[in-house]
Amino acid sequence: MSYAKRTVRLMGTIIDIAITHPLAKELCQDVVTLLKQYNQRFSANDSTSELSQINQQAGIQPVTVHPELFELIAIGKQHSLAQPSYLNIAIGPLIKAWRIGFSDAHKPSQEDIDYALQYINPEDIIINPVNSSVFLRKKGMEIDLGALAKGYIADRIMAYLEQKNVQNALLNLGGNLVTLGAPSHRDDKKWRVGVQDPMQPRGQNKFVIKMGPGSIVTSGIYERVLKIDGQTYHHIFDSDTGYPMATDIASMTIISKQSVDGEIWTTRLFGLPADDIIATVNKEPGIEAIVIKQSGDILTSQHIMQFLL
Repeated sequence: MSYAKRTVRLMGTIIDIAITHPLAKELCQDVVTLLKQYNQRFSANDSTSELSQINQQAGIQPVTVHPELFELIAIGKQHSLAQPSYLNIAIGPLIKAWRIGFSDAHKPSQEDIDYALQYINPEDIIINPVNSSVFLRKKGMEIDLGALAKGYIADRIMAYLEQKNVQNALLNLGGNLVTLGAPSHRDDKKWRVGVQDPMQPRGQNKFVIKMGPGSIVTSGIYERVLKIDGQTYHHIFDSDTGYPMATDIASMTIISKQSVDGEIWTTRLFGLPADDIIATVNKEPGIEAIVIKQSGDILTSQHIMQFLL
């Protein structure tokens, strides 16, 4: 049995891959190849990606897409229209108006924000399961899967590694962390995963979670920000106002079996008051949550203690 680790920069983030397997090095390379393929499929920032082909044909014609891209768009539309939900995969025009997280980030004019708001209704995403086609009803619309893609990709990669009989693996897509199997060096066979303290510099943990195979996804307002004229704007947008969401939440962490579920629920719930987030999570089977407020107060779902050191 051998151990291999790779670090690559893709999808606008640092990705860590760690695999224990007789062919660990080769499998790490397979994962890098898969990551590049998925990036080409799901990226909203690459004009040649499959997703961009849909956006380029907005208001013109439907585009038949790969089954995985169709599946993720269908999942995204479903949860964008759910109640309550602050997820909106049609938010692309607003993301591009602000560009927070990119070198050319800026505060757009109110006129530009109002213009973008006309084109972010997820009901205008028309999907056809018969031929796996997607049509954006209005020219100027753009799907952005940034809130979901990393989780979906992580799940697909772990499924691939399971098919290759990998017993032990860890994948970290810029804070979206997924584990497979159990770490051999731990007596309790549990992984240890740190949850960032949103009030402290990167690398300082507020909690350490112990877990078996599964996923941890954290969403927060503390990393991708734009500071201008004494104001700080984060990257989580309100589809009603066109501005970064007004919230008292600093970060929210979801523990789940599937990483895409962590992505869905951190995004769907982020705009709610902390008490409502926890109440909603407590009704959903298979997920647990930690919410850290900007005041420093911490709220947790009812079964979280089994995961905390």
